[in-house]
Parts: sequence; structure tokens; C-alpha cells
Amino acid sequence: MKHSGPCKPLLLSALCAAMLSAGASAWAVSDKEILADASTTDEIVTNGLGLQGQRYSPLSTLNVDNVKELRPVWTMSFGGEKQRGQQAQPLIKDGVMYVTASYSRVFAVDARTGKELWQYDARLPEDIRPCCDVINRGVALYGDLVIFGTLDAKLVALHKDTGKVVWRKSVADHKAGYSITAAPLVVNGKLITGVSGGEFGVVGKIEAYDPKNGELLWTRPTVEGHMGYVYKDGKKVENGISGGEAGKTWPGDLWQTGGAAPWLGGYYDADTNLLFFGTGNPAPWNSHLRPGDNLYSSSRLALNPDDGSIQWHFQTTPNDGWDFDGVNELISFDYQEGGKTVKAAATADRNGFFYVLDRTNGKFIRGFPFVDKITWAKGLDKNGRPIFDDSNRPGAPSASEKGKSVFAAPAFLGAKNWMPMAYSQDTGLFYVPSNEWGMDIWNEDIAYKKGAAYLGAGFTIKPLNEDYIGVLRAIDPKTGKEVWRHKNYAPLWGGVLTTKGNLVFTGTPEGYLQAFNAKTGDKVWEFQTGSGVIGSPVTWEMDGEQYVSVLSGWGGAVPLWGGEVAKRVKNFNQGGMLWTFKLPKDLVAKR
Repeated sequence: MKHSGPCKPLLLSALCAAMLSAGASAWAVSDKEILADASTTDEIVTNGLGLQGQRYSPLSTLNVDNVKELRPVWTMSFGGEKQRGQQAQPLIKDGVMYVTASYSRVFAVDARTGKELWQYDARLPEDIRPCCDVINRGVALYGDLVIFGTLDAKLVALHKDTGKVVWRKSVADHKAGYSITAAPLVVNGKLITGVSGGEFGVVGKIEAYDPKNGELLWTRPTVEGHMGYVYKDGKKVENGISGGEAGKTWPGDLWQTGGAAPWLGGYYDADTNLLFFGTGNPAPWNSHLRPGDNLYSSSRLALNPDDGSIQWHFQTTPNDGWDFDGVNELISFDYQEGGKTVKAAATADRNGFFYVLDRTNGKFIRGFPFVDKITWAKGLDKNGRPIFDDSNRPGAPSASEKGKSVFAAPAFLGAKNWMPMAYSQDTGLFYVPSNEWGMDIWNEDIAYKKGAAYLGAGFTIKPLNEDYIGVLRAIDPKTGKEVWRHKNYAPLWGGVLTTKGNLVFTGTPEGYLQAFNAKTGDKVWEFQTGSGVIGSPVTWEMDGEQYVSVLSGWGGAVPLWGGEVAKRVKNFNQGGMLWTFKLPKDLVAKR
């Protein structure tokens, strides 16, 4: 571990400790700050630029007219040999940026200069089992702490001044396939996290911890049949079985290794006091082994943050046989219809459909395709349930032969994968990073073994077009209309940011951070960072100036799982850099 700052960790005296304590009290991130993050502009203390995850900034100093003058002011390398798969979103508080990097590392950086203040490296065991690269998507800030999850399924709380460990908590057994890649969130004094590991036959779960000390407060399994618990005064109290009796929508004992991992993390809507989490694929991928809907896999869940009880669910792909998951972010937004305000939430699913739900009760409002080709389903019924095309489900295997192979679109990496979309309060549009690809997929015989991959399927991903795979789309959630699109040769794999300055930012595997006119889709600026941009950009103001920051470092699932698509990106350089840009003061007023 490396440290620097006002107090050397090995020389902490009583006076130095008092200085840290005094500084911490002024710095401490409160529940009030977290709830207000979407409207504040001088700090970012949540993943998503607000608990609803809209990734919208009210800043407009930087806009479509002057963004051409946006220029880099500093960059910092994450160093070492661990230069790949940088998917985090930075947080900024009182002039310090906190960001994670691959292999479960955390950095504190002077946001004015790019100087590293401290670095924490988790001591990972050699037998970690990350499904989809050694990535991490960010930290949570609370009180004096910087909290994140690790690839060996631990939560670690660090002191914000020194990077020293304050507490460390094991969330699950990494030898069974569990890990944590998502940024945790803090809601009403509770630290909330999901887990990864659906490809290993784990049982997904969402849990709340006391952020001050790591004490478990409640646990909610996300596979039907498993009991949830609330912990009070050190005692475990049953809090209801998820979905009723064991195996109701699962055959036999498969619910015991059912997957449904909420690996992307979640968001929170204060209007309804609900946590919104998505869940991943059922295990194994071979759907013929598990006839039924397989709740709560491939679903969106609304949970009570006080005890983890499930208030409603919406399943996008029942009996998922294509690894479509349902983990993509569910973003709260309001719109007017018939003179009334509709409290809605939207998600762009890996399965190719865009869904608008009533976030108060999970009822289906509308759904529509947001990519050009969908073969696995013929459409959605009036309740939003897919109308399956049975000829495009991979066939059942025998003990000696694989099942019938089919070509399915989208590919299992999804019409949209983990990379978060953004919603503009000005245009009323969602900006969705999507991909046009398909796959040959077939089923194979499989048996569960602890810690081993539990797929029961084989696949080869193929591009649908010669000249592009990625498409950044502007989508109207009220009509289903695609307002504009921008094509990209390689798959898009990074998050999106939109601002009141009529800008949309996102990155490409080719290394560019790009900005678009939010209304027209015209590209108005780009910068080559040297490696693929698959992180989530942010913007904030400091000393009267507007800044933009993003991570650069190619990696993630595409080069690992991409089949023929991987050939398109095989020459892309990996990396590990943190870039920060700003608009010079003397150019702010120029139009």
C-alpha cells in the first residue's frame, strides 16, 4: 500500500490523529449530501450523479458552443502491470477525487493537479473467479470513509485521508465464485451492495451493512425460496422467503444454485423510498434443465431499504436461455401525460427491449425494441412478457451430444450491457450505449461443481454489420422513437453523461472521449486518450470552472468473450489512466 498526505501512517501521533479527526468532521459525507447529489455541482458523492442514477449534470458553463475548447489539464497513471479494464466512475469531494482501478485498487487524487495522495491495493488471493475481467466500478463515500468491494467478495472501508483500512468485511465465499465489482451505495445510513458470480451457480443476494463498522443489517437472497433476514441487536430475525416456497418456479433443487446475481449494483428513489436492483442470469445457461420462470433471475426488483423486503418485481426474460440477465440499471424519471405526472422508471435490457415501468408498483407501461434485430422473441404482450420464438431457443442436449445450435440476436453480451445510460431532464431523452451483434449458441450437458463455471452452453458472437457494432442512441421513452443515432466500428462499452449544456459524453474502445449535441446527435468534440474508454465520465465545478473526468483503459468482457467480435478489437491497447479536462476561464463567455 502506498500513502502520502498530511500525516505519515507509520508516524501517526496523537496530534496528527487529532488533525485527521478535525479534518474529517468538516469533510464527512452525510445522508443529506448523498440525497442532494443530483442537484449539487461542486462535488459528486454517488455513483450515477445522484441516487436515481440519471447521470445528468445541471452545469451549463461547458456547452455545445464552447466544448471545442475543452482541453486536458492533467492525467495520472494507475501504474504497475495492472493496466486493463478501467470501468469506474470517479467521485469528488473537497478537491479530492476518489476512484477505483482494476484488481481492486483505490486511489485518492488531488483534483486540481492530478497528484496521487494515497493508493490502496487489496491483497487478492490467486484463486479469484472474476467472470468478466478484473474490473471495479467505483467507491461509496460516507462519513470519513471511502468504501468499495473487491474481487474476492469483501467490503473494505478506508480512511479518506490516509487510505488506511478502518474495517474489512467478507460478504461471501470467493471460492464458490462470488465477487464484487459494482460500486456500493449508501441510503439512509445503510451501505447496500449486491454480488457477482452468476456464471458459477451462486445464490444472488442484496445486503445492507452499517457503513461505520461493517455490521450486517439485513440480507435478501434474489433466488426464489431462500430466506431473508434482518439483524437486530446481534440476533437474526427471519424476514420472509423470497417469492414463497422453494422451487415454485424452479424444478427440483436447481434453486439452490440458481444464480440471479445482482452484480451491477443498484439505485434509490426517495419519492417511493425504494431500492432498484437488477438481477442476472439463472444458472446454468441451459434453460432446458430448469423449466419455469426461475424467479427472481433476469428481473428488476424494488426493495424496502429498511429491511430488504421485495416490494415488487418485473421479469424481463423468464426462463432465460440466452444469458440476457436483467441486471441493467433501472432509472427513475417523471413525465407528463394527460395532465398528470407519471412516476416512471426505465431500463434498456440486454434482451433488446426498452421497458418503461410505473416505479410505484412495477406495472408495465410500455416496451419496444431499441436495437435493429431481435430474433429470440416476436415482441412483448400487454404485460411486457416476451412472446418467445421457440425456434430460436437453443436445443436441449443429451449426455453425449450438444443441443441444436441457433443464431440469436442480440448476442449474450447484450443489446446493452453494464454501461449505464443517461437521462436528460431538458430533452426528456435517454442516451443509450448499445451494440448490434448476434451469436451462434448451443446447449451442453452440465453438472454443478462448487467454484467451477456453470454454463451448459457454448457460443460464438458475430457482428451484424461490417462497418459498425456500437450505436449511441437517443430514445424517447414516451413514444419509443429513436431521435438520433451515432455508429461506432467497435462495440460501445462505456457509460454516458449528459448535461444542461446540451451535451452527451461517452467513450469508445478506440480510445476517444466524445461529446455530442444532445438534441441533434452531432459530434462536437473528441479527444484521444491512448486506450479504450470504458469508464463512466463525470463533470463538476471547482474554483469557478467546469471539469470533466474519465478513466481510460481497455478491457472488460468484450476481448474475453467476444468470439469473432474480439478480432475487431485485438489490436486495441490496454491501459490505466485517469484524464481530467476543463474549459479555460478566458473562453467561458465565448460563443
